[in-house]
Amino acid sequence: MVVGAAGRSRRRRELTNAGGRALCYRASMQNVVVVGAQWGDEGKGKVVDLLAQKLRWVVRFQGGNNAGHTLVVNGRKTVLHLVPSGMLQEGSVNVIGNGVVIDPEVLVHELAMLGASGVDVSPARLVVSTEAHVIMPWHKALDLARESAAGDRKIGTTGRGIGPAYEDKVGRRGLRIADLLDADALAAHIEAHLPMHNRRLVEWFGAEPLDAARIQAELAPLAARLRPFARSTVRLLHEAGQREEGILFEGAQGTFLDVDHGTYPYVTSSNTVAGGACAGAGVGPTTIGAVVGIAKAYCTRVGSGPFPTELTDALGERLRAVGHEFGATTGRPRRCGWFDAAMVRHAVMVNGLTSLALTKLDVLSGMSHLRICTGYVGLDDVPAGAAALDSVVPIYEEMPGWDRPLDGIQEYDALPPEAKAYLGRIEALLGVPISLIGTGPGRDDVIVRGAPFA
Repeated sequence: MVVGAAGRSRRRRELTNAGGRALCYRASMQNVVVVGAQWGDEGKGKVVDLLAQKLRWVVRFQGGNNAGHTLVVNGRKTVLHLVPSGMLQEGSVNVIGNGVVIDPEVLVHELAMLGASGVDVSPARLVVSTEAHVIMPWHKALDLARESAAGDRKIGTTGRGIGPAYEDKVGRRGLRIADLLDADALAAHIEAHLPMHNRRLVEWFGAEPLDAARIQAELAPLAARLRPFARSTVRLLHEAGQREEGILFEGAQGTFLDVDHGTYPYVTSSNTVAGGACAGAGVGPTTIGAVVGIAKAYCTRVGSGPFPTELTDALGERLRAVGHEFGATTGRPRRCGWFDAAMVRHAVMVNGLTSLALTKLDVLSGMSHLRICTGYVGLDDVPAGAAALDSVVPIYEEMPGWDRPLDGIQEYDALPPEAKAYLGRIEALLGVPISLIGTGPGRDDVIVRGAPFA
C-alpha cells in the first residue's frame, strides 16, 4: 500500500528504468469510470460532480453533444453537453478525450455560457484532445435528412450529426481537432469530401447542397477560439496517474445505447460501456480501479426501441411529471417504467461494475406499491435482438411503497423501512452494493454508503 498526500490508501505498482524513472503505473482505486447502467439520463452529471470533489481529473471519453448532463448547484441548474461535469468543481482539470466527436460551435457556445456564469474555463482547467474528431456541417445535414426520410423506421436520433461523424471516423475520412486548427488541412479536407456528401444530400434526400467557402469561413473563428485548449492528452493523463492525482472517466448515454451491447439498432454510435474509457481516453485497462454504474430507482428511455417495463398508464405519467423526465438535450418526454433488474444485471457484467449509484429514489415517494422486474419468462439473460427484447414478458416482484418524502435525507438509517427494503432487494438481485443513493436533485441530496464516494 502507498499512502498519498491526501491520506488515502491506494494500490499502485510502478515499473522503473535503470535511472529510476517510472515507466508506467498500475490501477489506483482513485481512478474511477462512471457509466450509465440503463438507457442514459440516469443522473451521471450529479455523480461526476460529487466525485470531482475528490478526484482532480475528469475525462469525457465518448459521445458528443447528443448527451446532456444536468447539475443543480445552489439551486441553479446547469446543462453540459460536451464539457465534462467536473467543470463546476473548483480545482478540477477537465479533458474532452479523443473518443468524443466535437461540434466546435456547440463547444464554443458552452464555454461562453460557463464563462458568463462565473466558471473558470481557462486552458488550465479544460483540455481538448487534438485526436478528437470534428462534427462537420454535412454530418448534421445528413443526420436530419436521413431521420426525416426514415419515417416510421426512424431510430430517434437527436439530429446533431453524431452518427455520421462516427461513420466518417471509422471510414477514415474524418477531420480531427488537429486538422481543424490547420487552415490548409481544413481546406483540403473540405475540398476532398464535401462533393461526396453534397451528392448524397441532393440526390438521395433532395436537400440543399452546402457551400465550401461558407463552411471554412464559419469554422475559422471557432478553430481560433479552441486553439488554446487543444493538446495531446495521452501523456497528460499518464503523468497525472503517476502523480496519483485521481482520474474520473465520465461516460455519456447508457449501457443499452452502446453500439455493440445496446438494443441495436436503437443505439448511439459509440461504445458507452466502461471498456470504452480506455480507447476513448488513451489509457490502459490496468489504470482503472473502480467502475460505478448509475441507475435510476425506476427506468426511462428517450426515443424509439424496446422497453420491457414501460408504463403507458397514469403511473408512467406520474413518474414523468414528478421526476421531470424530459430530455436535457432535446426536451423530448422520456418514456418511464419500473426498475428492470434483468437489464441492470446484464450491465453489471458488461461493465464490470464494482458498485451502483441509485438516483431519484425520492421520485417513488407517495406510491402505494412498487414493482421490480426480476427477469423475463423463459429467458436467463437479455436477448440481443430488438424484436426479441420487445416481445419479452417481464417477471415482476411487488413491494410496498412509502409515503414520507425523502427531501434532505443524507443518512441511510433515516430512510423509511420500505425504501431500505427496496434498495436491499435491488442489491440482492444485482449482486453489487449500492454506494450512493440520490434523494433529491441538489448536489447535497445524497446518501453516501461506501467507496468510491466515502
